[in-house]
Amino acid sequence: MTDWVVFDYGEVICGRTDALGELAATLGVELARFEPEYWARRDAYDRGCPDLAYWGAIGGALGVSVDESTSDRLTEIDIAGWSRVRPESLELLAALDEAGSALALLSNAPSSFARYAEKQEWARHFRVRLFSGDVGVAKPDAEIFELLLARLEAQAGECLFFDDRQSNVDGARAVGLRAHRWQGVGSAYAVL
Repeated sequence: MTDWVVFDYGEVICGRTDALGELAATLGVELARFEPEYWARRDAYDRGCPDLAYWGAIGGALGVSVDESTSDRLTEIDIAGWSRVRPESLELLAALDEAGSALALLSNAPSSFARYAEKQEWARHFRVRLFSGDVGVAKPDAEIFELLLARLEAQAGECLFFDDRQSNVDGARAVGLRAHRWQGVGSAYAVL
């Protein structure tokens, strides 16, 4: 039996996006108008909504037309905003990987981000990477945790899961994973 250590990506491995201002400026709107629309539609994007449909819906809500070129630019900015990894998290991943821990990544993220992430140096630490945008379901739904367990060929109790959102921790626990709310590397070491 392999014990798996499963990590969320956003606000665990990376910090919170810092791209919202640039995204708003690209659409020519104020951040205060843009940000609620960005978050209101994010769940659908993380569940597989195509880039153009996501940005187009935001644009529509703001009265701004979004063509494919603009969508591509917004996607590029968005990915960059979520790509600033935390050095201390990378050090933890490297240490666990070097010690032989079986690591997996479970992230609510669009498919476009998944393709970017798979090419990053830090991704090599994960034996399995599962992105919600690729499978059409997202945390905290039980289905995504069941998909994860199937890919890991593991029982829920064999998996330790870290996520920054309590709702995702609760969803993982409901399926039987040993889940903990991410409160930084220090607390993760204590759990490990």
